[in-house]
Amino acid sequence: METLETIKGPVLKVGIEDKVEPSKALVFGLQHVLAMFGATVTVPLVVGGAVGLSGSEIALMIQAVLLAMGIATLLQTTIGSRYPIVQGSSFAFIPGLIAIGSSFGMAAVQGALIVGGLIEAAIGWLGIIGKVRKLFTPLVTGVTITLIGFSLADVAVKNFFNFYADPSGGSIARATLVAVITFLTTVMVALRAKGSLKAMPVVVGAAVGYLVSVPLGLTDFGLVKSLPVVSIPRPFPWGEPAFDTTAIVLLLFAFMVSIIESVGDYHAIATVTGSGITGKHIARGIGSEGLACSIAGLLGACGTTSYSENIGVVALTKVGSRYVVQIGAVILILLSLVPKFGGVLASMPAPVLGGLTLALYGMISVTGLRLIKERVEFNDRNTLILAAALIAGLGAPQLPAEFLTAFPKIVASILESGMAVGALTAIVLDRLL
Repeated sequence: METLETIKGPVLKVGIEDKVEPSKALVFGLQHVLAMFGATVTVPLVVGGAVGLSGSEIALMIQAVLLAMGIATLLQTTIGSRYPIVQGSSFAFIPGLIAIGSSFGMAAVQGALIVGGLIEAAIGWLGIIGKVRKLFTPLVTGVTITLIGFSLADVAVKNFFNFYADPSGGSIARATLVAVITFLTTVMVALRAKGSLKAMPVVVGAAVGYLVSVPLGLTDFGLVKSLPVVSIPRPFPWGEPAFDTTAIVLLLFAFMVSIIESVGDYHAIATVTGSGITGKHIARGIGSEGLACSIAGLLGACGTTSYSENIGVVALTKVGSRYVVQIGAVILILLSLVPKFGGVLASMPAPVLGGLTLALYGMISVTGLRLIKERVEFNDRNTLILAAALIAGLGAPQLPAEFLTAFPKIVASILESGMAVGALTAIVLDRLL
């Protein structure tokens, strides 16, 4: 018999199954979109820039991401956990997407997301989630999350100095000014702002950085002018998907991290809403996320996961209606039909992203370290596992490309991913020692 875990939490003003009048539902739904918007759009911007996509291609990816995340949120709130959880682009996928996109092309990214999503769906709906969770102890999860942030450090710094757009260094002074202003704005909003503004440091930081970059000549609006006002994203924008075994295996580590994060979010939203949570909630939720990732692959988007930011919105507003979250999902879908909107975001200069991600990526690593500090006993065994996994995860990606050719293709690709190497090292040592 299923055990029901009842969690006492704050009393909601609007319960999960409660309806809200349309005008208020629109405002509450828009608030959810604003809370997740900065992070979910940052993923395609970073991935697209790092793999060398053009501005129009990045705009296309943003369109696909908005549509995929809207669909994913509708799935999560209907056939999934049925909690008021918003789905957005996952930072855990960024290292893998960049590695696959750079080495195998975007068609392989589509294939890896489609297959990986089906595997995640099976893990959820077939009840395998319990066994998978046992592999990812707090030590393993902490190491993996920490290495996600560390593995993105070079991307953040290269964007900070506008390296991808201007490798000659001619715009370093202007780029640095924009990045510093963006970074300081983001940090100040996160630390000093009051009320709902405090929940949107990425949105505010991006807006200020964007405005500063315009008079400095770092922003090109030619792309916005060339895009149509309305269009429907089409499937397989990067061509027929390529199902490369190496790419699929590489991305599976990101899927595992996403699953663990989402399970934590399900417990968090249950606490915030004072709801019960069972294994069925978790299984349906993970199954829904897997299906959504496959759909994201079909649309040429990025991997999806539950968003902790929006759980914070529910806790702050005491409005837990899943129908409000569904209104937010509809807003995302409508935004995906406006290419010019995606073009405005795609024209965001790299230094703005650098200023944003300097803090964001660092916070990912800090989250992992905090998890280790709070949930892991620092005895000799755990200290040894932590030390070996971190060094392996940080060192492996530094191996020269010409040296990696001596390894089988799938091994070489794993070695290029610090997250994958660190996770594997921690899992193996955690099982053996």
